[in-house]
Amino acid sequence: MGKLHAAMAALWLGGLSLMGSLASGQEFSGLARITSEISQVRDTGRGAAIQLGLSQGVPYRLFTLDEPARLVLDFQEVDWTGLNADEFLTGEAITSVQFGTYVPGWSRMVLELSGPMAVGAAELDVDPVTAAAVLTLALAPSTPEDFARGAGAPQDERWDLPAPQALDVVPPRDENAPLLVVLDPGHGGIDPGAKAEGGVVEKDLMLQFALELGEILVRSGQFDVQVTRDGDYFVSLERRTALAHQAGADLFISLHADSLTQGHAHGSTVYILSEEASDAASASLAERHDRADLLSGTDLSHTDDLVAGVMLDLARQETQPRSVALAQALVAGLKQQGGPVNRKPLRSAGFSVLKSADIPSVLVEIGFLSSARDLANLQNPEWRRQTATAMLKGLIDWRIEDEARRALVRQ
Repeated sequence: MGKLHAAMAALWLGGLSLMGSLASGQEFSGLARITSEISQVRDTGRGAAIQLGLSQGVPYRLFTLDEPARLVLDFQEVDWTGLNADEFLTGEAITSVQFGTYVPGWSRMVLELSGPMAVGAAELDVDPVTAAAVLTLALAPSTPEDFARGAGAPQDERWDLPAPQALDVVPPRDENAPLLVVLDPGHGGIDPGAKAEGGVVEKDLMLQFALELGEILVRSGQFDVQVTRDGDYFVSLERRTALAHQAGADLFISLHADSLTQGHAHGSTVYILSEEASDAASASLAERHDRADLLSGTDLSHTDDLVAGVMLDLARQETQPRSVALAQALVAGLKQQGGPVNRKPLRSAGFSVLKSADIPSVLVEIGFLSSARDLANLQNPEWRRQTATAMLKGLIDWRIEDEARRALVRQ
């Protein structure tokens, strides 16, 4: 029997640009809360002033990222409850804000700038009696060239987790041994995903479903399971696929429950990778998923798309047909379970999380939070159990057919 466990590694991607000076000898503990009534962003001519109230002083750092211009603030650690993005932002210098957990123990705020701006001053003022603190930042206009030179997320061993270590090469599995399935609950931490009324967010629903599905797969005796995250923290798209490769995964299944207005989408849908989306709604979904890395403050400046594209094209000649067969088997299993299944349940788009060259990969929209029926289903434990069981059947059928095809190829 396999084990369900987290495929966790060092995920930290921050950098140190300016660090707040803490009161001499002062130590901080516990979870700091944002004081929303004194927290605000306002325009100052062409620049901006940022003020964040904290229930207690905490270590922090900041850096900037380009394309688009962003200011990233990292804290150890902050409870953002009560901070309303619309009330926090005033003026036009800062166009949007995202905040939440980044990795365990660290919180992040990402402010998208209307243009290149440099941090002219940063100060954390801690009250020696109450320990309450106020962080103030002053942003001034900068040239695009100067901003680009100062942008980036350099590593610093005082703050960053160690770089992930390469795992030993995974030995070939016995044909009768359980297959390793990496389940990827979408979003997490600073990236909540789709939202519904009542505070329901996609990241929580998908983590719950991934753990429940994992238990069902493991109990079948035919699959081992790892998850790309086992808590409410952020994992970049690149890191999700890297974790699957490091673990030697046989299958990769990304789990989502998005929100769409095009065509009033509802019902389970399975996606495979393609350069061109099968429809406008799929293209919109892929664009939104990939933009999550930008909104979370991930530094994507070192990605080599050209080299990666050539390698992927070479390796995917064998993998892509297996991914298509996997998607078809999952759709068949979901249909037999009784649905609801989308009227066009098998679709394709350029999801970055599906670009593993040598691992059959699919993305499953379990349902859509924009559909009242799907939302009710996703919150129903019995419906989730039936859906997970249907996916198990699809995976078992795929494994039987895949092994038969591979045996013919070997002959």
